Amino acid sequence: METATADLYDELGETLQSVPTQFQDLGLTKAFSGRVRTVQCHHDNVVLKAVLSTPGAGDVLVVDGGGSLERALMGDMIAKIAVENGWHGVIINGAVRDRAVLAGLPLGIKALGSNPRKSAKEGAGDVDVPVTIGGVVFTPGATVYADEDGILVQEPTQ
Repeated sequence: METATADLYDELGETLQSVPTQFQDLGLTKAFSGRVRTVQCHHDNVVLKAVLSTPGAGDVLVVDGGGSLERALMGDMIAKIAVENGWHGVIINGAVRDRAVLAGLPLGIKALGSNPRKSAKEGAGDVDVPVTIGGVVFTPGATVYADEDGILVQEPTQ
């Protein structure tokens, strides 16, 4: 991402949605952007891992974990899979773990916080469905821009 989110918002204004939820920057890459893919899951990361195991082609996975900090939805092993498959970033409305390792991976990672407790493994979750975080809808195919200032979403033009 070459343009800071603040400058991008100054340029494009209300054509962008600004996410008010405060996320922590946890990966080595602090500024990232890409086409939105989504996963909706709660305490279960089987679907998230399956999606990140596919070619990312520079996309950003937006994960709606319901804002829960009770269990980590991603740790170092899954984040390494994302890097190997060419994902630009992962935004998790929930928790991660293995923060020390995540901080050194060339991946944009935003999450609400961390918890060492691992996720459930039941396979519950939905892929590429619209998810809402902080009142902002992330539609698969939209473009997301993220940096230390926050997250902006631009819906695809019809």
